[in-house]
Amino acid sequence: MRYVSTRGGAPAVGFVDAVLGGLAPDGGLYVPQEWPSFTREEIAGFAGRPYAEVAAAVLGKFAGDELTADEALEMCAEAYASFTHAAVVPLTQVSPSVFLAELFHGPSLAFKDVAMQLLARLYDTLLSRQNRTQTILCATSGDTGGAAVEALRGRHNVKIVALFPEGRISEVQRRFMTTATEANVACVSIQGDFDDCQALVKQAFQDPALRQAVDLSGVNSINFARIVAQATYYFTTAVALGAPDREVSYVVPSGNFGDAFAGYVAKRMGLPIARIVAATNANDILARAFEEGRYARGKITPTQSPAMDIQAASNFERLYFECVRRDAVETARAFAAFNETGVIDVPPQALAAMRELFGGCMVSEAETARTMVSTLNETGELIDPHTAVGVAGLRRMGKTKGPVVVMSTAHPAKFPETVKAVTGVAPPLPRGAEDLAHRPEKYDRLPPEAAAVNAYVREFSAA
Repeated sequence: MRYVSTRGGAPAVGFVDAVLGGLAPDGGLYVPQEWPSFTREEIAGFAGRPYAEVAAAVLGKFAGDELTADEALEMCAEAYASFTHAAVVPLTQVSPSVFLAELFHGPSLAFKDVAMQLLARLYDTLLSRQNRTQTILCATSGDTGGAAVEALRGRHNVKIVALFPEGRISEVQRRFMTTATEANVACVSIQGDFDDCQALVKQAFQDPALRQAVDLSGVNSINFARIVAQATYYFTTAVALGAPDREVSYVVPSGNFGDAFAGYVAKRMGLPIARIVAATNANDILARAFEEGRYARGKITPTQSPAMDIQAASNFERLYFECVRRDAVETARAFAAFNETGVIDVPPQALAAMRELFGGCMVSEAETARTMVSTLNETGELIDPHTAVGVAGLRRMGKTKGPVVVMSTAHPAKFPETVKAVTGVAPPLPRGAEDLAHRPEKYDRLPPEAAAVNAYVREFSAA
């Protein structure tokens, strides 16, 4: 299996190099040269199998001969043993045809754990093979950083620097990062918003001297292994609801678009998905892209669903590349222009291709709050504000054939102040995280300047 850059200016690489490289040298994102697939019989065979076995089968399709089947299964079994629910991603029925996929049973209580716990094992295996140490640089709007730190803390072959926007994430989200005591972890509060953090990561990757000096890699959803890991729960939830004999639709609370793009990957692999709706908060760049055909960056608005306070969704580039028929020259042109102007007018043919699977909607703050209350009253389920955006988005979906799954992306205890203020119910932290508020924090502060961040990464990597 070979991987190519969406921008066409980097040589094709194998799975190992795509994972350890993170972002392609030309600034593009890696995608497989050809999409692997499962037969209907193989998909049907996933029903009732342990989650780790399905994950290993999906991973094996993308790793090719660079991982043995035994290696893939061992990694997946170890990764998902850290989850508190035996099903890893259980389904909860909230109406006759609507289900919540609970993605928050991992160590940091958010969907990012599903991919990050596996990615940490991949790094362990691949770097140990090469007797190599890497520095991971990641940006977080709240959940990625906590999941990455939790997965990578104390590992011998990796150091991690997590950038988060000052004052724009919940205290619980911050503490899942900043209470790590291991020497291989550094957390940095950036005096800006998430898009500033994400831009700093991309600028660091485009500095060849820095990349070489610290052997830089990334665990944001720019890393295709993250998408591979997330595609697994589309398969497990769909077969539990009757796939491949019937289609399933999804509503995905969306910020950086990786979670929703994983559904596109599953569909390309043969899973019968009817529709994917990307539900956003007021930071609605994705909703506007699918509804109007204009991908236009706006000013970030702080909301009660802060992990989606994003106005530049990295994984949209992967979808754009696919929908312009893999025209790397056009993709490079479009995203170079986006970096300059903040706008891409999606070509009509590409927009039509996107709309064959994707829709988008924006959910207001008031509607988010109302949905948290109504869901509790009608079902007894206490949901976090991000999940509420997804449940509210369901109402914009219209009639669909078959069941609909809403991705429940975080445990309500990650946003206790918001949940209690809206519903009157204080969500308790699950077992193992009860003392989080009492652990000492350790983090640094930097301005949103590439030179300052790059110098910090160099110094931390050399320590």
